[in-house]
Amino acid sequence: MMSLDLQWHDWVGFAGTFMVLAAFFLLQARRLSGIGITYQLLNLVGAMGVLVSVIVNFNAPVFFMQVAWILIAGYGIARGLSEGGKPRR
Repeated sequence: MMSLDLQWHDWVGFAGTFMVLAAFFLLQARRLSGIGITYQLLNLVGAMGVLVSVIVNFNAPVFFMQVAWILIAGYGIARGLSEGGKPRR
């Protein structure tokens, strides 16, 4: 029988996973804009949470994906702030 012995970093990872999935669902449900700050922050903070859990229990492919996710979300936030949140044509 499988035993769940979750540590603090597992809970941080689950919270991060929930944020990323919630952002994606809300985007698909058209409740968030893909260029909106809420969407970008959910992705950024969510990926950081997953990264915490991956650093403790290292997994190279997931680590790489989370670093890329953080960089892309950071780019989206910077671009949105520089454009004043105006959508592209």
